[in-house]
Amino acid sequence: MSEYNIKATLKQGGEAIVTANASSIEFDATSGRDNMLPNPAELLLTSLAACMLKNVQRYSEILHLPYRKAQISIHGIRNENPPAMSTIVYHLEVDSDIDERKLEMWHKNILKFGTITNTLAKACKLKGKMVKWTEQNQ
Repeated sequence: MSEYNIKATLKQGGEAIVTANASSIEFDATSGRDNMLPNPAELLLTSLAACMLKNVQRYSEILHLPYRKAQISIHGIRNENPPAMSTIVYHLEVDSDIDERKLEMWHKNILKFGTITNTLAKACKLKGKMVKWTEQNQ
């Protein structure tokens, strides 16, 4: 069993910071919307991106699937009442010369063994695809 610890601090007015290990991230905890800092919903989507990219790397090593780079775009849809993420759609691109069958296997492993992917898939609709990097993104 793995365990994780973070510490977050909020100052009056909404200035907030979270610390994990030796790294800190400032975030928006105002009652409105600060367009400079990520809000909690964006941090949730960031966690999904981090999980999926970590598993790109992990399963690249385990399954011997070489890649040059990867990127992910994520779109979250939030219900207002009650407030909750209802749908999360991702588009994961990987710059690799592997065939489509191996790409599909890689994607299945990323989804099956991701802590955040599994958690969010139980809470909302999680859908998306993993594709080869296109020339327009290089």
